[in-house]
Amino acid sequence: NWLSEIEGLPVAYRLLGEQDEGQMLDAHGQITVDITEVVGYRLPTEAEWEYAARGGRHHSAFTYSGSDNADEVAWHSGNSRGMPQVVGQKLPNALGVFDMSGNVSEWCTDYYESFSSESRVDPYVNSGTNRVIRGGRWSVPVQFHHVAFRSDSSPNYSMYDLGFRVARTVH
Repeated sequence: NWLSEIEGLPVAYRLLGEQDEGQMLDAHGQITVDITEVVGYRLPTEAEWEYAARGGRHHSAFTYSGSDNADEVAWHSGNSRGMPQVVGQKLPNALGVFDMSGNVSEWCTDYYESFSSESRVDPYVNSGTNRVIRGGRWSVPVQFHHVAFRSDSSPNYSMYDLGFRVARTVH
């Protein structure tokens, strides 16, 4: 909400307390479950996160975000010296995005569910118990950094190697 307010955009979430997950708001401040109606900055959907991590529509099938060599694009337990690193020291992917395969793992707005065998375009899961976490983190081995790796946790979970990126729907 802070960045949305700074840029003069409607806020994306209504929060009712420190442990509240928040409700998404549309451009008029009304509660919505349709993420495309949210105008302000928000967490990316899992599909948006993966699109960015894979380098967009015309991506190569890299193992990691932008390379098949993790050390070129990701911080992991084997190269991070046991701490998070300044963003942008590794190579970016085809979209110019840094550190999507490793530095801190990142929250997505979707609730976690097992992937379906049916093909869906830009799926969004708006109910459940745990939220999706994507991307590798500096504190774990490289085998947890491939671009398709996903995990989940309770929305009130916090950890020293877990962060977020912001996304915005552009109409």
